[in-house]
Amino acid sequence: MTDGATMTNTPTAAKGRKDGAESILKLNNVSKYFPITGGILRREVGRVYAVNNVSLAVKKGETLGIVGESGCGKSTLARTILRLYEPSGGEVIFKGQDLTKLDKKGLKATRRDMQMIFQDPYASLNPRMSVGAILEEPFVLHKIGTKESRQKKIAELLTQVGLRPDAIHRYPHEFSGGQRQRIGIARALALNPDVIICDEAVSALDVSVQSQVLNLLVRLQREFELTYLFISHDLTVVKYISDRIAVMYLGRVVELATSDDLYGSPRHPYTQALLTAVPIPDPSRKDESDMLEGDVPSPSNPPSGCHFHTRCKYATAHCKKVAPELKTEPGRATQVACHLRDPDSPMYTTEDQPTPGT
Repeated sequence: MTDGATMTNTPTAAKGRKDGAESILKLNNVSKYFPITGGILRREVGRVYAVNNVSLAVKKGETLGIVGESGCGKSTLARTILRLYEPSGGEVIFKGQDLTKLDKKGLKATRRDMQMIFQDPYASLNPRMSVGAILEEPFVLHKIGTKESRQKKIAELLTQVGLRPDAIHRYPHEFSGGQRQRIGIARALALNPDVIICDEAVSALDVSVQSQVLNLLVRLQREFELTYLFISHDLTVVKYISDRIAVMYLGRVVELATSDDLYGSPRHPYTQALLTAVPIPDPSRKDESDMLEGDVPSPSNPPSGCHFHTRCKYATAHCKKVAPELKTEPGRATQVACHLRDPDSPMYTTEDQPTPGT
């Protein structure tokens, strides 16, 4: 019931992107705000800026990783893309169609091609339904196939994710966490989607089980030409499975680069700090100079200018006043939202370790 393979750090282990492939999913200034109400009349007195003007393009067949601390808007972005949360602004273009403008009927048809694997395999499966009923539900909702053809397809799905076909008669509580997540993966595969959003899909699993599930995802991507949006706070996991990586901080993308570039030469101070926090089995190699201090500011009252300036050792008065734009750094393919990497900024520098600000 397992893949048997173990997770490795070889750069070709999980690279699914096809060079020159067209973008299958585009986000144009996508935002999601949650109102804060107060008083007897429950009027809006503020907003939680969970996702703020995010623009991304995902190529067909690639895996785009999204990383950041808890509270940075990763999961909210995922749910906004699928319109589990209604976006407050922007466009979500899937295969040339703006999902934000679809009615319920159109959205239901489109969701056949976009599926989600949720974080908690214990909470995402209905404990009152058998595995067979859980996997049959997508076909019932979309009125696909007969009872007999559905049962055959369900048996195929279970085999594809490394479970025995007789699991169809069992209930979620009879499975381990890794097996439950395989059931969740099978459910996401049921309607042959083009894009699967993995929202912390392995974070609730034991480390040894994580590697098995990751290898399963890699194999399925190659077999079915899937496109993944892989959300995680675990930088090691994201490095293994992603072609490109977007780093989010307080609802915004602050760096976008290939996996090799991001881990080999991180450009944003926040990215550098995140990588410094990754455990290294050699204490003598640990550099704590870039360690993050403090917590992520409240998204209901984000800092002015660059949102990261309250925790950045390079921040100056300019950072506190002017918000940096996500731009491609000269001579690199990396996009960075930092005044240090913007040639139009008075703070621009080509040094990897600039002088701390005041």
